[in-house]
Amino acid sequence: MPDEPVAGGAGGPSPVPPGTGWPGDPATAGTPVAADPAGVRALAATAGTLAELAARQSVCRACPRLVGWREEVAAAKRRSFAAERYWGRPVPGWGADQPGVLVVGLAPAAHGGNRTGRIFTGDRSGDFLFASLWRCGLAARPASTAAGDGQLLLGVRMAAAVRCAPPANKPSVAERDACAPWLAAELEQIRASVRVIVCLGHFAWQAVWPQLGLAGFSLPRPRPAFGHGTEVRLVTASSGGGAQIRPPAASSGGGSGEVLLLGCYHPSQQNTFTGRVTEAMLDAVFQRARQQAAL
Repeated sequence: MPDEPVAGGAGGPSPVPPGTGWPGDPATAGTPVAADPAGVRALAATAGTLAELAARQSVCRACPRLVGWREEVAAAKRRSFAAERYWGRPVPGWGADQPGVLVVGLAPAAHGGNRTGRIFTGDRSGDFLFASLWRCGLAARPASTAAGDGQLLLGVRMAAAVRCAPPANKPSVAERDACAPWLAAELEQIRASVRVIVCLGHFAWQAVWPQLGLAGFSLPRPRPAFGHGTEVRLVTASSGGGAQIRPPAASSGGGSGEVLLLGCYHPSQQNTFTGRVTEAMLDAVFQRARQQAAL
């Protein structure tokens, strides 16, 4: 794997056609494409492996508004990235195939993941996030700038509640729901290994709950409110018991059939610039996640 960023380089079409050599592209020209929400449900449910699921995620065309926006951005580009190709497709989950920790965000940034093809790669939020993961021993490098840059997640996988960059960073409820089966299927694929789910922001917190229910976890009623450092221990219905809300310092012990859900303020540029979330706050969440997952 090369040491320097190679995110498509100069020239070539944007968006990137599947199977044409983009670093880490999971799809081929023959990967089936979901054209509507029903197609998402069908293709998510029948993906036999995590790799095939990522491939199908990466070519989805179920939401016309999102397809139009992500491709318009990829063609027009930002002036500072005018010489680069843009990925311009849905951004699939990436990282460990058997993660102890799953990090869930909102959606790719228009000139971040939509440009690089990796969630949280190539934008200010990602700069803050990867630096924390690296300090906590969960990433191989302190930054992630491009597909093929040598970054590795160590026992961690990343995904987004919505896989396409949305206008104004605000997907609609219908778009969130159309995309939900991709997340549900990803949770099912990694269910045997995952011990901690870190939700970056309120949107991710809200989006992940229904999918956890579909994955067989007993969910508390009413749903616990999102907050930085909020912890909820979830167990599968078959293992007995129920959800427990715990203070940030508590330990739940882990084990099969159990997941610790952690709330974390999103490392958006607004949040980091205003001090709503600091390096120390983010590090505390990921140190907790690493401890709980025994990584």
